[in-house]
Amino acid sequence: MTPATAAIPARRSVAYEDWRPPVVGVALLIPVGVAGLAVADLHGLLMLPVGDIRTGQSPREAAERILTSGDVLPHLRRVLVDQVQMRRRKVITHVLAPTPTTCAAIDRLVYRDPRATLRVMPTVQFIGEVRPEARLRTLVALQALATGTTAWIDGGVVRAGLSAKQGGYKDLVHAGGPYTELVALDKDG
Repeated sequence: MTPATAAIPARRSVAYEDWRPPVVGVALLIPVGVAGLAVADLHGLLMLPVGDIRTGQSPREAAERILTSGDVLPHLRRVLVDQVQMRRRKVITHVLAPTPTTCAAIDRLVYRDPRATLRVMPTVQFIGEVRPEARLRTLVALQALATGTTAWIDGGVVRAGLSAKQGGYKDLVHAGGPYTELVALDKDG
């Protein structure tokens, strides 16, 4: 080995994880009747109603801000946590589901984004028209809702039925700053 090549340090591979604070959001899976879903339609782009989780807010509080009406969403529970490591930050999405509702109740709700309309669509049609990532998230969330469990998707890999005690993820309350705190779905515990 020549002295010139000996002075060059070996290149190390550095993981992308935690370069920036994670992006934390919440989506609502709202069953309507026995075969429908409430979806947001943004000029032909179909998606579950979504919103961000602000600093110090729980996923439940953020979910109640997505749709406005006189009523709060009844019996809201977590059915899925989806985590993806992007190049410089994690993207974590909590999917919450209320009890099934009716078309009349959906008509009274107002979505937080005025560009989109909230409408009821057959579940099979919605699953057939969304992007593959959203399709996986919706199918796994529907299965978790039907079985009464919480599913976890980590980088596209489904880890259904895990709880925090079994080695799954806990809910994230966006605490701001470079690091975040892991806490329960409600601030109460």
